[in-house]
Order: sequence, then structure tokens, then C-alpha cells
Amino acid sequence: MQGRMARPQDEMRAYYDQRAPEFDLWWETTGPYEGRERPGWGEELEQLQHLVASLRPGRVLDVGCGTGLVTRLLRGPLVAGVDPSLAMLARARARLPRFLLARAEGLALPFGAGAFDRVFTSHVYGHVLPAEREGFLAEAFRVARELVVVDAGPRGGPPREEWQERHLRDGSRHRVYKRFFNAATLVAELGGGRVLHEGTWFVAVLAVR
Repeated sequence: MQGRMARPQDEMRAYYDQRAPEFDLWWETTGPYEGRERPGWGEELEQLQHLVASLRPGRVLDVGCGTGLVTRLLRGPLVAGVDPSLAMLARARARLPRFLLARAEGLALPFGAGAFDRVFTSHVYGHVLPAEREGFLAEAFRVARELVVVDAGPRGGPPREEWQERHLRDGSRHRVYKRFFNAATLVAELGGGRVLHEGTWFVAVLAVR
């Protein structure tokens, strides 16, 4: 942005707008990502998919639904998704034409109190800046009593946070805030919860308030 520094939220939205065409390829390790060294990724991804599909059906909101790649596994009489990226939402709508999808930020969900039984979020919480975490969680628990957080595991190291420079296939570069969790760290940050999965690549926790 000319004349002023872009906010981290704006940078993140721009990043995911431009990442949308290759988002699924990264998850599926196909196309330009085929052959990437990720030991155990396929097996653990399969475990995660089974976990998401086995969650109790209900009124579920996926915050940061992206292209709908994980959202499609959620079950219930109502499954909705929100994402701040229009490019991501366009792909989600093509994949999930019968789902309720809307553009929104996790810090300002356009739903009433108790509108859902559960908020689900995958690889979003790890991008939330420290000053915004309390507000993010407050919004999640405002619209639902249950929160399931799936995010990046520690990949053989300790929990950590870092600013990364990510390069996309279109040649663009983006500065992205990223955290890696173990289950204990995530449970403590959510104010308690039950560990659903803890592995090298993924961690998942269910919290109830």
C-alpha cells in the first residue's frame, strides 16, 4: 500500500488471495509440491481427515474455511463457513454449492450469540497475532459453546512463533506470522480442553465454555 504500511491482517488477506490457486495443491502434495519431503504427512493427513469427519454432527461454523477442502468433511444439519479472502471463497463456493459461505473475519463474526453448536477452525489460530487472540476466542465462544482448533504441530521441535517470508508461484513474496503448537500449549491457551490429535504435522484440541 502506497503512503502507509499495510496492516498484518491486510497482508495476510492479500497472501491468501494470491495463494488460492495453489492452496489445494500444497495440501495434497501435487503439482509443483509433488515429491516434497514431508515424512509421515500423508498418513497424518488421513488421520486428521478421519477425525474431522467423525466430529459429532451439529450446527457448525468453519472460521477460515479457505477453499472448503476441510470444510467438506464437517457434518450437520447446518455447516457454514467464513473467510476474509474472496479468492478462497470463490473456490469454496464451487466445491460446496449447498453450504452457507460468507466473507467475514474471525474477529467480527456476522452471527448472533449461540447461533452454532461448534466453531471449527483449521490453520487459522496460528496466524492470529497476540493482541487479537483474546478477541478471536471471545467471538468463537460467543457464537458457540464448543471450539475445535486444528493447527500446525511442532514438526519435531518445540512450540514456537516466527515471521516467515513465503514465495508463491506467481513470484509474489509475503510476510506471514506463523505459530507451531504442541497439545499442552494449545490446551493452556484455550483455557482447557481435550486433545483430539497430537502429531508431527497437526494438533487438534476441543474446548468447551
